[in-house]
Amino acid sequence: MDFTALKTLQDKCTCHICLDFMEDPVTTRCGHNFCYACLNLFWNDLKGIIFCPVCHTCFPQKSFSRNYQFRNMTEIIRLLQKKRSKRKRQEEHSVCQKHDQPQILFCVKDQDVLCTQCSLSVEHQGHYTCPIKKAGSYHRKILESAIITFKCKVKQVEKKLALQHRRVLELKEENEYKKKEISYEFGQIKLFLQNEQETRLNETYIEELMALSELNGYLETLSDYVSTAKDLVKEVEAIHEGSDVTLLTSTPRAYDRLQNLRYPKPWSFRTKQYGLSLPPQYSGLDRIIEQFQTDVTFDIGTAHPQLVISEDRRSVFYKAAKQCVCASPGKFHFWPALLGCKGFHSGRWYWEVKVGDKPRWTLGVCQAHFAGDWSSQPSGFWAIGRSTENSYVTYGPTRTELLPVVQPSKVGIFLDYDLGELFFYNMSDRSLLYTFRNSFTSTLWPYFYTGTDSESLEILTTPHQTQIFTWF
Repeated sequence: MDFTALKTLQDKCTCHICLDFMEDPVTTRCGHNFCYACLNLFWNDLKGIIFCPVCHTCFPQKSFSRNYQFRNMTEIIRLLQKKRSKRKRQEEHSVCQKHDQPQILFCVKDQDVLCTQCSLSVEHQGHYTCPIKKAGSYHRKILESAIITFKCKVKQVEKKLALQHRRVLELKEENEYKKKEISYEFGQIKLFLQNEQETRLNETYIEELMALSELNGYLETLSDYVSTAKDLVKEVEAIHEGSDVTLLTSTPRAYDRLQNLRYPKPWSFRTKQYGLSLPPQYSGLDRIIEQFQTDVTFDIGTAHPQLVISEDRRSVFYKAAKQCVCASPGKFHFWPALLGCKGFHSGRWYWEVKVGDKPRWTLGVCQAHFAGDWSSQPSGFWAIGRSTENSYVTYGPTRTELLPVVQPSKVGIFLDYDLGELFFYNMSDRSLLYTFRNSFTSTLWPYFYTGTDSESLEILTTPHQTQIFTWF
């Protein structure tokens, strides 16, 4: 039989995944053949797009057909291969070139094939020898075990290959998403800049109209002054050239008019200086969080008596049960609120608070460390809060209503003490809620109002820990 043709048929009947004869062969739409189990295992590892392991042709769904011709051909080739292997092993006995005898023994120590006379020589004296058939059977088993192990490793590599193909697709999808995200972010910045440009141009146009109106009025005033001054000069010159009697009788009046003619006040106009200041969500909110995030915890000494604070002092909620608590000048008594343990008198600081779906809450900073005298809103207080279901307001120099597009469940607070700026962010959509600008002159303390519902208010500046609640 032509063994080259047999080798070609063996290659045709080999699975591209396990590299062994195909078991229960199946054919894909693109014409490639695999073991049924191998193809199923390969496709089960994929998520999303299904593709051929050989040509990577994509399929909308798992689709293949049984190939009974290949199954029959594989069985025939296996029988031919067994017959060929048996005949080959029978013809394997070679002749010793030294003694011209068949080599039928195997030296275990030297791993060498010997004839009978070689096994009796001094070189192999005392060495263990056994028949070639026995040694071949033993080593064939070892080799078969090694082949099985190696095939397992090959399958593992193929699985990793399939995984890498899947990761390539995932990487492409991830990069596409990032590109869309970047395009969206820059689109928002362009929209902001466009609106900012239109606003500034309109302000400049209105400023120009007002300046021109004032300037025209000033020019009319100057023209009236010049006209009056010229008439007065002519009148005085006429008096000067007249008779002595006219001069003496008219001079006091003319002199008085010259003295009382007032020069118009100088007109001045200063144009407004415009500087572009991007909102923090466009200028690196992540960098603000990374660089200035600080560890804020609740101050138990300022907490309202009906507030329950966690052991790590990062979570608090209101409980309706009344408590007999001794009066303290540092505690809130008029509403459920408390302050943070850490005060700020310089630098930049950022912290986050989870408000969830609480119907009422207020967050901010204040200048008063001792809360007992707060029977009404104190001065030196800057905060925002939720007052009703859909109403958000600011507390400070002025009261302003906020209309966030997305209801905030987490609020980020960034304090730039030295610049006198306090920013509030809606971390649900990373938008800017409100900005306070003020000249801070004393230590500021984080302020928290919980409302009278039972849902907790949580500080999220550090990883959340198991909460153990105690009364204070």
